[in-house]
Amino acid sequence: MRDTSGTKTSGKRAASAFSRLSLVIAVSASAMLSVVGPAHAAPGKDPLPADIPDYQAALDTVKSADVHNAVCRFLRTPVPTGNAGEPVQTIPETAEPCQGLPAFTIKDPVALNEITPGFVAGTAKPLPTEAVKLTQLVSSLSTAVNGRNATVMLAPTQGGGWHLAAVRDGDSDAAYASKATLGTLVFTEPQIRGWYQLKLTTVEPLNDQARQGLGGQASVSLSDYQKLVKARYADKLPGSEYDTTGYSSGYSLQRAEDDAPPSTLLLAGGSSAALALAAGAVVLRRRRRASTR
Repeated sequence: MRDTSGTKTSGKRAASAFSRLSLVIAVSASAMLSVVGPAHAAPGKDPLPADIPDYQAALDTVKSADVHNAVCRFLRTPVPTGNAGEPVQTIPETAEPCQGLPAFTIKDPVALNEITPGFVAGTAKPLPTEAVKLTQLVSSLSTAVNGRNATVMLAPTQGGGWHLAAVRDGDSDAAYASKATLGTLVFTEPQIRGWYQLKLTTVEPLNDQARQGLGGQASVSLSDYQKLVKARYADKLPGSEYDTTGYSSGYSLQRAEDDAPPSTLLLAGGSSAALALAAGAVVLRRRRRASTR
């Protein structure tokens, strides 16, 4: 009779090894998901995004009465047309700026990622961690108010936390930024208002400006995308001849309305953090206190 005891023992060892391997894979997958997926979850509460620092502070900011009132003042102020000679209108400082407006809430903020100067210059590697960085958070309104929507923009506060940086017309920034999913990253090329989705190392356009930026291609590698933006902006970076000779302010992550001249701003008086409206955006410009030294 054939001795099968060795075969049975070998089979048991193989099964045991396979079981241990399956356990290792399951634990590893769980660990990876805990790193890239939502974190800081509390019982009975929605998890907070792990890739946004001080996210609870951001939530507290967009849900605050000050921000809600700032949006109300923005919605009460007509958007300037940009016509020369147009009279300057002051943003109303009313005790109850939201009175008479339809009720609305501000949605939870999402990450606004932009390409980095190092990536544009070609000094940073074509890796997601070096090509793109979080610059602001954006939130849109739960519903249009009198046919008008708005985007709340938060900027990081030195030392931690977030503060209101601007309120602008429309909700496209928040709409595109919200397209990010687990395993993908959404970012913008602000100079052309192009929005892209990054899947591992593949860049795909999300709007017409981005499609034009990719030369009509449906997708490119992150390395090829770096070549495109380097060709567009590398010679226009701050400190370049293009910049220093006065042809341009150089490559910047700031949007056009952030650099608008004071004559185009609508300022609200009586506040240490004045509200300014320029080209459809309310920008918070903090007044510098004169030094007493």
